[in-house]
Amino acid sequence: MKKLSARRRHPLAAVVVLLLALAATGGLYAAFAPASKAQADETSQSLAIEEGKKLYQVGCASCHGTGGQGGSDGPSLIGVGAAAVDFQVGTGRMPAATSQGPQVTKKKNIYSQAQIDQLAAYISSLGAGPAVPTTNDYSPEGADIARGGEIFRTNCAQCHNITGEGGALTHGKFAPSLEGVDPKHIYEAMQTGPQNMPSFPDTTLSQQNKKDIIAYVKAVNGDQTENPGGLDLGGLGPVSEGLFAWIFGLGALIAVAVWVAARTAKAKKS
Repeated sequence: MKKLSARRRHPLAAVVVLLLALAATGGLYAAFAPASKAQADETSQSLAIEEGKKLYQVGCASCHGTGGQGGSDGPSLIGVGAAAVDFQVGTGRMPAATSQGPQVTKKKNIYSQAQIDQLAAYISSLGAGPAVPTTNDYSPEGADIARGGEIFRTNCAQCHNITGEGGALTHGKFAPSLEGVDPKHIYEAMQTGPQNMPSFPDTTLSQQNKKDIIAYVKAVNGDQTENPGGLDLGGLGPVSEGLFAWIFGLGALIAVAVWVAARTAKAKKS
């Protein structure tokens, strides 16, 4: 007992006790705090899914089925992922109009971004799919515009035109113009392949490839003040250029020929 009392009166005893107390407090925090945060995140996600389900039942279930299984008026949504929801609803394509044409077109969006996120959370709970991209995925920072142009001309220009002006497809369908489209939606379209467009997952086009393509589209379609090549005729390629040559070039030649003939006839009469 005398030895124990002596140790308690030691000058460093208080310091040792304080260190032990701090270590115990830190250990308890590390053990319980992450669990609390994870539980809070799980609760927040559950609430988002529940709210998304309510929105789905009102605006989507009549076509896509009560459980997203699809029906005669709409495809299955199981496994399409949050990116497909963010694109389709964010661009106003969904909910679709009652009288649809050959394809669903972009229109004014009727949902807030918070509601779109809730719908996406519910659809994602039905089956895993592509997630909504982050800002870093489609930011022009670190993008190679020249490389993006090469990839775009190889994979996209056949439908969207070489500068993303859009173009006609079969049976009244068309590839929409990419001018003014949100970079996030361009990324999501490549990831999910909406309507007539094929999908380009990361195994086909990497995240960097998609970023390069978006940077190219923005560079040639809206971000430059003037076209260094002069009048671009809508950027529609050889068809419009050939039509311009026939109408104005040949028209000018005919006008000159008529003028020369008229002057010759007048000279002969004189």
